[in-house]
Amino acid sequence: MDTSGALRLDKQLCFALYAGSKEVIRLYKPFLSAHGLTYTQYIALLVLWEEDHITVSDLGKRLFLDSGTLTPLLKKLEAAGILSRERSKNDERMVIVSLTEAGVQLQKSFLDLPQKMFCQLGLTTADAGSLKELLDALLRNQAFRNE
Repeated sequence: MDTSGALRLDKQLCFALYAGSKEVIRLYKPFLSAHGLTYTQYIALLVLWEEDHITVSDLGKRLFLDSGTLTPLLKKLEAAGILSRERSKNDERMVIVSLTEAGVQLQKSFLDLPQKMFCQLGLTTADAGSLKELLDALLRNQAFRNE
């Protein structure tokens, strides 16, 4: 029996990250569902709104997603007319993802979403900034980059 409490659920960073992430995504759901999007599709769109005409590989790296997760997600967005996928003319092994006009216009629907979400989270601006910095540092850690 663990007498030090090291294996208590409320002591686990991994659980706090998991539960916190799950709850934040739950808060996004009503906003995204109104546009027929999942959270993962939304974050893919965030990258494309920032940098259109990106390779599937680069998109996966930005989102920490493998092609097995990314490909079905992109197919659904393509079927919805939000983006297109085309083989690179320079290298047929590479697939370029680009927003359609509908995908570009969709961004306008989400301009106020970050502020709405921030209000729902109940964190001060300083706490949210500190948490973001800590999570960014965690993601920069080489242990997360090595597969």
